[in-house]
This record gives sequence, structure tokens and C-alpha cells, in this order.
Amino acid sequence: MGTSKPLFRALSPDDAAAIDRNARRILREVGISINRRQFLEQLAETGAEVDYERQLLLPGDAWLDDMISRAPSGFVLCSRDGRNDVELGSGRVHFANGGRVFRILNMLKGKYRATKLKDIANTAMLVQHLDNINVYIIACQAHDLPEENYHLNDFFCAFNNTTKHVMGGCDNLAGAEQMWRLACLVAGGEHELSERPFVSVITNPISPLTIDANTLHIISFCTARGIPVTCATAPIAGATAPITLAGTLSQMHAEALAGAAITQAITPGAKVLYGAFPTVMDMKTMEVSMGCVEMSMMNAAAVQLAKLYNLPIYASGGVTEAKRPDIQAGFEKNFSNLTVALMGADFIHLTAGLMDSAKSISYEQFVIDDENIGMIHKILQGIIVDDDSLGFNVIRDVGPHGNYLMEEHTVDHLGSHFYPRLAERCSFDVWEQKGRPNMLKRAKELVTEILDQPRPGCIDETVRKQAAKAFPGLKRQRRRSKKQAGDKLNNTPHARQAP
Repeated sequence: MGTSKPLFRALSPDDAAAIDRNARRILREVGISINRRQFLEQLAETGAEVDYERQLLLPGDAWLDDMISRAPSGFVLCSRDGRNDVELGSGRVHFANGGRVFRILNMLKGKYRATKLKDIANTAMLVQHLDNINVYIIACQAHDLPEENYHLNDFFCAFNNTTKHVMGGCDNLAGAEQMWRLACLVAGGEHELSERPFVSVITNPISPLTIDANTLHIISFCTARGIPVTCATAPIAGATAPITLAGTLSQMHAEALAGAAITQAITPGAKVLYGAFPTVMDMKTMEVSMGCVEMSMMNAAAVQLAKLYNLPIYASGGVTEAKRPDIQAGFEKNFSNLTVALMGADFIHLTAGLMDSAKSISYEQFVIDDENIGMIHKILQGIIVDDDSLGFNVIRDVGPHGNYLMEEHTVDHLGSHFYPRLAERCSFDVWEQKGRPNMLKRAKELVTEILDQPRPGCIDETVRKQAAKAFPGLKRQRRRSKKQAGDKLNNTPHARQAP
């Protein structure tokens, strides 16, 4: 992946400044609701203005700037193997799946079903083998688990099926504690995990302008132990935020800045991402629309707003209203992924596997989206212009009427082009001879190829045994033969996760 070079601006500098001023005014005059005196007192000790009677934090400009200045402008989302580290703030764009949805589309039967723990294992393995998805976000809710063991099992399944960085939401402090204890065991100790945290946590302020005590407890617990967090604010234009895009962006910006500032007040220097997940209420259907063009525009603008404060951003893209991997899914996902990426977002989530306004996942959609993201990576690299790429010497050697097929220059640069695994590039006659395959058929074949591979597990066998003893609620995962892998393809339910 090359260095991203933003090619356009969603907002003019004056408009970005106007939204920023409006957001700061919202914080000063309206405030953020925090319904736990413990945290209000803690914030007051840092110099923040607090209204105890109305349970409001009223961040003044000086306090806000002081707190945000403590936040790192970049940090690494570590992988376990060190080969897939994500350097936020480096100028590069990184992509992740997303979700914690409740349903999965079984393409073999053409029906949706509830997601299960095996779907977390399968989606993590897909991401492990897809080169263009940099981080695995726990994709679905395991309906075959008791609630108290959700996070213990879904994080274990993720760790055991990918060495890429794992991100996930925690419903409560107990879930965050489960995640941390398990991650410490996998890392080899608390110190080892704090040095290279290969897991991070998504938290969610509640629009409009509320951060509940549960979220603050999770932020406090994780950041004290070096675990990165994101405060992913998710205002809905027309429902939980003003219907105008500028109004929604103003409120979103206020919530995101407050989340980053409060995180720094709790743990100075904590690794925190500016979180943006603005969506739109379709007033015709009264449904939340995530595939709409306005969501793409707002997420692109959010990148610009985060960069006013030099904060790494967790933006959103790649969502669609489509219920199947089809033409609608293609153009909605491509527009949002590309629009946000061209703004130079550090990290874009929801980019792979999701359908139906982020309510469902599809294995096939994961691999299709990976190919699309690969093309976006190529666009972000730009065109290399140097003495070698200008090719004067080879043009001189070939001369008029020649060809370049056998030239060393051609061989040396074969890897500089993007070669799709799913898109069809053969002639019409060859395509007919192959039986007229379509992209969905090839996607199914690639999913089967990946999931049919042996799974020794990404966690050492000794550590797996230690985890089984340490965590009685850990569900034993059966290893699958190749036949079982093929038989079980697409038979999974999904889970709920923070956006």
C-alpha cells in the first residue's frame, strides 16, 4: 500500500472551520450529559466546568484544547505476528470489516439465518487470508452463547483465527475485563500486552450528546492498561441529530471531540481514535440508511474535521442497503469506500462483508469487497513517475513497430499492476467456454478455498489449554475436516457489535 494523497476536500476550509466553531459552541453552551457523579468529579479535578445538578460536562475552549493536545497524533494497532501492524497517523489509509450483526446470508440456500460462534471463526479466517483488509473487527453476535460469555468467546475465536489486529465492542465492564484477561494470557503477560496491544475496543457515545457511565468505565479500564479505544459517535440525521448534514456534522464533531478529550482527562496520553459513524434517517421509509450518498459525504467530511486536531480517525464506509451481493451493493460500497479513502482517512471500518444497512453479513461479500479495496489501494498509491517508470530507455530500444512483451523492463514491472482474483478479464469466447461464470460464483469458490484450509489455530496449543482451565465459560472449538468445512460453508449466525 502506498502513501495516500487526498485528492479532494468534502468541505471548504471556511466550511470546516464553521462546523468546528459550531461544535465547540455546542459543547460550551449545551454540554455533554454524564450521569455519574464519580466521573463528573474526576473531570472537574482536571479543570473542566461541570454542572452537577443537570449532570452536564460543559467543556470550555481552553480545557478542550488542553485535553486534546495530550492525545497522540498517531500510534500503532499492533498485529500479533508483527507483519500486519497498522500505523495510524502515517498518512496511509487502512481498511477493516465491521458489524457485530445478527444475521448471515446463506448463499447456498438463499436465506438469512442467525449468526453463531463459528461465523466469528470463519470471518476472522477470511480476513486473515484477504490481503487488503488490515484489521479484523468482530463481525457478528454468537447466538449459541450465553450472554455472560459473549466477549470471552468471540475474542478467543478471533485471536485463534487471525494474527491481524482485533477490534471489538464490549457491552459492559465485565466483558472488557474478560477480553483483557484473555489477551494477557495470549500475549504472555500484562507487560507484553501493554507493550504491543494487539486488541482494541470500540465504545459508543449516545447521540445526542450523551456518554453513559458504562462507556466511561470501559474507557477507564482499557486505557489504564494501554488498550487503544475509539469513541464512535453515531448520530442519525433527522432522528438523533439535525436533518441537515452540516447540523449532523456539528453534533458529531462535538461528540467525537468530547470523547477524545474525556479519554485524555481519564488517562493522559491514551491511544484514542476520533470516531465517526454518521448516518441518515430515510424519511420515506423511516429506516436508517447507511448506503446513501449523504453518509459517504459526511464520513469524508469527518476525516477533514478530525485532521483539524491532528487526531487519527475511525471513519465508516463500504455499507449498502442491498440484501444480496448485487449491482446496488457494488456501487453503494464502492462510492463510500473510495470517497472516504480519498480524503486520507487513517482507518475505515465496515468496509467488508456487510449488507442490508449493516444488519447482515455474507462470506462472499467479504472477498468481493477485498478485491474492491485492493483497487482503492492502487488508486491511493498514485502513478509513480521516476526515470525508470518513464521508460525512455526501453522505448528507445524497442523503437517504432516493436512490442514490449519480452523486454526486461516489462518483466521487472509486472507486479506494479493490480491483478484481480474475481473480476473477469478473459475474452468473450473463453468466458463462454468456462460456462459463463459470474463474480458471485468465483467469490463462493474463493470462500470455500480459504475455509477448506487446515486450521491449526493462531493460538499456541499450550495457551489454548491454559485458557480452557482459566476460563470455564470458554466454548471448545472443534477442528474441522475439509469435508466438514465445505459442508458448513455459509451456515452461520451473527452478533451485535458497536458500530
